[in-house]
Amino acid sequence: MKPRWLTISLIVLLVVTVILACGIGAMSIAPAQVVAILLGKAGIQLPVAYDEGMANVLLQIRLPRVVMAVLIGSGLAVAGAALQGLFRNPMADPSLIGISWGASLSAVVVIVLLSSQPILRIDSVIPRYYLLNAMTFAGACLTSMLVFRLSKIGGRSSIITLLLAGIAIGTLCRALTDLVTYVANDEELRTATFWTMGSLGGASWTSVLALLPFIFIPLALLPILGKSLNVYALGENEAAYLGINVKRLKTLVIVLTTLSVGASVAVAGIIGFVGLIVPHMLRSIAGNDHRILLPHCALLGAALLTLADVVSRTLIAPAELPIGIVTAILGTPVFIALLLKQKKQLRHLAS
Repeated sequence: MKPRWLTISLIVLLVVTVILACGIGAMSIAPAQVVAILLGKAGIQLPVAYDEGMANVLLQIRLPRVVMAVLIGSGLAVAGAALQGLFRNPMADPSLIGISWGASLSAVVVIVLLSSQPILRIDSVIPRYYLLNAMTFAGACLTSMLVFRLSKIGGRSSIITLLLAGIAIGTLCRALTDLVTYVANDEELRTATFWTMGSLGGASWTSVLALLPFIFIPLALLPILGKSLNVYALGENEAAYLGINVKRLKTLVIVLTTLSVGASVAVAGIIGFVGLIVPHMLRSIAGNDHRILLPHCALLGAALLTLADVVSRTLIAPAELPIGIVTAILGTPVFIALLLKQKKQLRHLAS
């Protein structure tokens, strides 16, 4: 599919998904009413009837959640595609290789400390989120650098050592997270569980504004690195010969992806497999050109996570299924399919 038509298709998919997601819930709002309410806030009146209750539910409850799903979905998808380009490895994913768990550990530690130490308590929401973002960024950055170093053999990233390093570091972070939650009180335990299972239930315009800059910066800058990632796919030495500053490229990708992952974990907990599924879906359609792949990952990731959130809040209504469970259930078959594909390729090479 040509990039132009792919872009148009994904934009239409995202717009339709957002409109449907805004209307689905305990109070059903028709798509025409959703559009009328949103355009009404912009001063454009449509001949569609709706009441004030519908407008309040849409604007104050559902729309912030949908916007947060769009931001996090796009951020995680682009981060996953960039990490796969950096590692030159199709299995790289923020949660699969332990980065999300490192960010989650930092967040849980901050949550417990903020609750248990009066001197550290922050009542204002925005500074609290910024502190969580700073700590989750530090945890994600440390984890990503550690996994990246452990996965290198002879200057190249190995898929086996990448997965083993990610599993090892992720297991250690999960164990430390369990240790922190074990010594936490009931209130801290409930809050910490939120991060490990993933949920968009706490979305509000305040949290959306706190999240926005941390997602917007990676979304704006990572696609600019698409050409460099294309050259880097040839190998580190080849990229250096062609004028790419490899060290600078690695630093930028790690910092930007961990910034996006850390911010997402800070407000929604661990949401896995988005960064793994979306790039592979698009590669089968648009190829491996990162200049095309990265911006389109943002669109498809936003649409898929928005749909996953609709499933999480409606499947067992009035209760809510954590979105991390939904993405894991959807992502595991894809991951198994990738492993089988890799196995088939290895057999073909061996023969």
